[in-house]
Amino acid sequence: MTLIPTLTETLSRARADLRMGLPVVIGGQLVAAVETLRADRLDAMRALGPAVLAITEPRAETLKVRVYDRDLARVAVPGDADLAWLRAVADPAGDLMTPMKGPFRSPRGGDVDAHRAGIALAKSAQLLPAVLVVPVAAPPEGLTRLSPGPALAQMAAEAAMAPVAAARLPLLAAENAKLHIFRPDTGEAEHYAVEIGAPSRAAPVLARLHSACFTGDVLGSLKCDCGPQLHAALAAMGQAGEGVLLYLNQEGRGIGLANKMRAYALQNQGFDTVEANHRLGFEDDERDFRIGAGILKKMGFDAVRLMTNNPKKVAMLEGHGIRVAERVPLITPRNRHNTGYLDVKAAKSGHLL
Repeated sequence: MTLIPTLTETLSRARADLRMGLPVVIGGQLVAAVETLRADRLDAMRALGPAVLAITEPRAETLKVRVYDRDLARVAVPGDADLAWLRAVADPAGDLMTPMKGPFRSPRGGDVDAHRAGIALAKSAQLLPAVLVVPVAAPPEGLTRLSPGPALAQMAAEAAMAPVAAARLPLLAAENAKLHIFRPDTGEAEHYAVEIGAPSRAAPVLARLHSACFTGDVLGSLKCDCGPQLHAALAAMGQAGEGVLLYLNQEGRGIGLANKMRAYALQNQGFDTVEANHRLGFEDDERDFRIGAGILKKMGFDAVRLMTNNPKKVAMLEGHGIRVAERVPLITPRNRHNTGYLDVKAAKSGHLL
């Protein structure tokens, strides 16, 4: 056994570093998250070489930045640009007040794997997907170091789920319930499974993959249908006497609560859910539903009756070894605050509502 960190462990360190405002070394590049970068560290990085800001293709499209690298764009940082300039490019909060940013100069050619890995790291750290990149011949000592190719491959790999603890937990919806905790080997947030009754592993189990929604599940937000769906699913399983609800910690379709609030602020400016995500630099949906398939397998289930309105969940489970014997619709009442959100889910995300 070695005491040297594995690649997975090093990636976990790198996420923590970015969240604290520290740069990391990816290949021959210093990479820092714009959201958490301090002014003094910006100055120190720029003293080492020419700086480039890497943003995702959706954010670049919003800013009318030329995209030469498929899924990302590079913006040369002007000599007089400060931290406020970087954050104005990365964060769409002020776009409507200052819509004409730039002009931007977009470098072309060269290897962008370090830029791509930096953006992927920022996303997995639930930060805005915008990173400052500076090439360095001799990186400072003490910084976390990664090779871009292996880092990208590891971040794209399916996380292994390990059971941590389980205990009986009587619920309002079902007194005969048990809560299981699963921990991914990536060092990221744990995920939960609520097992109701004693469902057979030999028959399709009534199941739901539910993504965490603090605002809806806990606060009772009227902007989404998450809370009502959670409680309706648990009630149905309680009435049936058995079922399994996976509670996946992928808040805001995988972008995290802070970015979800940024998206809500953009929705208040008139953008819909998908448009807000794109302006922030995210895809429509950043969740990884392979996590759900992995937990179901760990629990001994290979077939489900899936409570969902999202055909993509069905396809994902089927593609990862879980047979979906039936799609069980989960329709909840609308209100004046979420009807537009539900219309967008149907029109742009393919939900069957």
